[in-house]
Amino acid sequence: MKKVNKAAIASLVLTLTTGVLLTGCGNNGDKNAAASHAPEDNNAPKEKVVLDFWTFWGSETRRPLIEKIIDDFNKAHEGKIEVKHSYYPYGDIWTKALAQTAAGNPPDVIVNSIEEAGLRAAKKQNTNLAEFLAKDPDVKDRFREDLWNTVLYKDDPYALPFTTDTRMMFYNKTAFKEAGLDPDKFPATWDELEQVAMKLDKKDAKGKYTQIGYAPQFAGFDAKSIAVNFDGGNGWLDDNGKANISTPNKIEGFNYVQRYTDRLGQKTIDEFKAAFGSKEANPFIAGKVAIWPDAVTFATQIRDFGKGMDVGIAPIPETKPGAGHWSAGGGFVVEIPAGAKHPAESWEFIKYLTDTAAQTYWAKMNYDNVANVQASNDPELIKDPIYKASVDNLTNTRVYPRPAAAADLFKMLDPQVDAILQKKVTPQEGLDQAQKDISDLIAQNGG
Repeated sequence: MKKVNKAAIASLVLTLTTGVLLTGCGNNGDKNAAASHAPEDNNAPKEKVVLDFWTFWGSETRRPLIEKIIDDFNKAHEGKIEVKHSYYPYGDIWTKALAQTAAGNPPDVIVNSIEEAGLRAAKKQNTNLAEFLAKDPDVKDRFREDLWNTVLYKDDPYALPFTTDTRMMFYNKTAFKEAGLDPDKFPATWDELEQVAMKLDKKDAKGKYTQIGYAPQFAGFDAKSIAVNFDGGNGWLDDNGKANISTPNKIEGFNYVQRYTDRLGQKTIDEFKAAFGSKEANPFIAGKVAIWPDAVTFATQIRDFGKGMDVGIAPIPETKPGAGHWSAGGGFVVEIPAGAKHPAESWEFIKYLTDTAAQTYWAKMNYDNVANVQASNDPELIKDPIYKASVDNLTNTRVYPRPAAAADLFKMLDPQVDAILQKKVTPQEGLDQAQKDISDLIAQNGG
């Protein structure tokens, strides 16, 4: 806090007093007395509130989109609220926000992970929105029930869903045709996928792979996601928040992944990972991998860097017909950090961000699965077969919130997964150890 300058205040008081006396000399005393008791002008303009909005959207694709939405909001609230966009790199943004919150100077609004909204609420890192929702109860109706549940802590909302996502299988139809496969028929089960992948593999004269049909070690839908799919979409915690790690079906999921390592060889997988990157260097866009699981936003990379590619999209396979094409979902929320100075104005802004107009624009321009149901089903969007497929796929998609008692779940699970994939332990051994470690963690945290 700045030190008060008593001399300056005394001077200001003297100046104001002198002004009042001079005014009194030129006017009737009764009028002056009446003026001193005049009611406050409630119509006087209020000072504009400036909000600091933090995102990690700094790419050439996303930054112009979010800043267009911000500009539209500012024009609609001119003279009352102005939002300024602050970009921070992914990951860094949340570390910095926690430090700013602890220092009593948080941003006004921030984009954050959807899975951990309740966890942040338990740690008192975000603002309870119940009082604002009581005034705007219809806001809740914008979202699917499963997404709304992710932002609740002790039945109160602490964020508003902004986007969600779903993983699907992108595949190169040209590669399918070249391999004698039906380009309009994607394998429905994991076993069928394995057979198709082998037909899509290509080797040179020396036996070195020049194209891989599919390998779960690359990206998009990893070994952990496959294990959950094999387990009927049941996550790493059960409905009561207890560890649900070492199940027979999850073990079988890891066994399936290892079949690819055994066939392709770890060296081949590592070489492909090292040789390729993102955008035009993505292995799928570069024509080196024929099947690539990813979120629907991957379509923007294909659009921008895969000119002329003939691409299909299909649900994640199921273990057997009727078992379910279970896909993992995630997404982001917009929330007001704890201690934000302008929560009422921030509420107006996050309402705007999640309303139909802003959400429809974001979806159309960015191929994102937005949280607002009406925007997600916009007729123009649904005309696009890829986007429609992703919206349809949301019924097979689950988002897995992480409770406070299991905040460090993946710090204990991931080392065991790495050991399994590196064949240092069997899937049974690795998941048994993770089951014990995570059960102990939850018990220690009172879960």
